[in-house]
Amino acid sequence: MPSSHGIRAFLALGLAALTALVSLLIGGDVQVSLVVLVGAVAATLIAASSETDVPASIVEPVPQASGPAVGEVIDAIAEPVLVIDANRVIEANPAARALLGQHILGEDVRLAIRHPAAAERLLDPTDQSPAAPIHLVGLGTRDQRWEMRVRTLENGQRIVHLIDRTGSYATERIRVDFVANASHELRTPLASLLGYVETLQDDAGDDPATRQRFLKIMHDEARRMQRLIDDLISLSRIEAEKYRAPADTIALGDLIEEVCIELSGAARAADLVTEVEEVPPVRGDRAQLSQLVHNVVGNAMKYGKHGTPVTIVLRREGDAMVRLTVVDQGEGIPPEHIPRLTERFYRVDSGRSRSLGGTGLGLAIVKHIVERHRGRMDIASTVGKGTTVSVLLPIQRMS
Repeated sequence: MPSSHGIRAFLALGLAALTALVSLLIGGDVQVSLVVLVGAVAATLIAASSETDVPASIVEPVPQASGPAVGEVIDAIAEPVLVIDANRVIEANPAARALLGQHILGEDVRLAIRHPAAAERLLDPTDQSPAAPIHLVGLGTRDQRWEMRVRTLENGQRIVHLIDRTGSYATERIRVDFVANASHELRTPLASLLGYVETLQDDAGDDPATRQRFLKIMHDEARRMQRLIDDLISLSRIEAEKYRAPADTIALGDLIEEVCIELSGAARAADLVTEVEEVPPVRGDRAQLSQLVHNVVGNAMKYGKHGTPVTIVLRREGDAMVRLTVVDQGEGIPPEHIPRLTERFYRVDSGRSRSLGGTGLGLAIVKHIVERHRGRMDIASTVGKGTTVSVLLPIQRMS
């Protein structure tokens, strides 16, 4: 549908043509009539053009897209972030205020981040490597490790980003400690073996009794190294599989019976007492669950008092779990040691553990097996009475 401006322009053109025609009929001069017609048309077009122009005063400005404020942006970041201008904190997200305190806004950066290395970086105008990280120890709590990165903006303000590296530092420390402990545990029997070999090569090898005694010690040390290497391989394999849930169906009662038969040649086999109820099968890895039972029962036999029972109990726990409990009547474990018993190479009594053939990895292996099977483990002990190790495993759900 034509607009009102178009209709008015059409009527004006028609009126101009009619005026020119009347001028021709009255005066009879064609040139005058054409001039009148052209002028009228031009006036009409100019008028129409001016009517279509919208006054600048009523033109609405095009809205400009405005981004979020800096404060809104850094508030969405989970890690501590600060904005610094002229060495003062002008913005800080909730994570930064929780770490450094609610009072840091407007403060000098040296008071906000109370760390010498951070202050040196932020106050040094000659620093030519703003993107290089600074490692801060003790910021927040004494054990925390932070990485600080600084970026300078075009307007001279600086963004300070703090990244928590405590977890990765702890992981690296565990790895370094593990390598050091494993090396030490292997070096000790190896040094003993080399020493006895050198001795046998001398005159001591001519005495049959001495040679036989030395060979027995060498055999025991070699077996100790073998057990340690086997445990290291087992631990590595279990850790590699910990995110893959086992899918076999295992009857724990039958597995416990098999383990007891395998331990029948041990010195304390007569002390084993089993109280195994009929329980549903569990979902698991047969070799790993057998290793779990061997390690827990073996520890109870090693550290329990001779002539006292080592009791193995298997019962159902609610609708979803079964509980395996192994109880010994040994000397017990002081409470301060219990949280660390599943650490690799941790021993309450190092000398006694080594003399009994322990590698320091048994309970660490048990813990990883339980975690892979989506179960739970609990250790309770009373000094002078004994220790109880309980393992909860999920029942296999039939589809």
